Amino acid sequence: MKTQVRAAESTMSATAAAAVAEAPVGTSVGATASAPADRGRVDHGLLDRGPVEKSAPRWAVRVAHAIPLCTLPSGLWRVALVLGLAGDDSGYQWSAWERPYVLGLSVVAEVLALLALGLVRPWGEVVPRWVPWLRGRRIPTLAAVIPAAIGATLLTLIVLYAVLNQIFNFVQPLNDTGEGFSFSGPAAWAMWTAYAPLVAWGPLLAIVTVAYYRRRRANEALTAAPRA
Repeated sequence: MKTQVRAAESTMSATAAAAVAEAPVGTSVGATASAPADRGRVDHGLLDRGPVEKSAPRWAVRVAHAIPLCTLPSGLWRVALVLGLAGDDSGYQWSAWERPYVLGLSVVAEVLALLALGLVRPWGEVVPRWVPWLRGRRIPTLAAVIPAAIGATLLTLIVLYAVLNQIFNFVQPLNDTGEGFSFSGPAAWAMWTAYAPLVAWGPLLAIVTVAYYRRRRANEALTAAPRA
């Protein structure tokens, strides 16, 4: 009789050990026993959350972050120009308004370039909380697309005209000597190197704008679609 009881206890212990071994880490034996009954259950809370909107693709985020980097070198060069560190222009006589204008141009250009980040960030779709009276309101798609598209077009045309003007000399240069910009010497190469990235500003902004428009349209269609 004792032998039969011991055999039964050994069998129960082996069964319990096998159940614990098959259970996931952190799961009790009681929970394991009831697990098969829970496998067919559906979390209806997940089904009631609605469609998940698409976020900006990684490549678009990278392109948007590259735009401020395109304007940064020319802005730093203009700051160096005001400080007299840009090269052989130490004899130039600055007017009272020219230094603030050059510095302000650098600041405005960088701020406009940073606005491109709104095309891949949430604050480009919903007004941030710190904005009074408009906080939390959804930004219409065209309210962001139209200014960005106009800016991309103007930037591309301006840069294209500047390049062609240097090649074909459409108009006389507006500097104080009446001569064209120099292409020789360290100071000239530093200036052209700083301004060269601006060529990509317009096309990169156009690419991010198209990606923003397509994503917003897709999200609007996803939200408006009838739920099953």
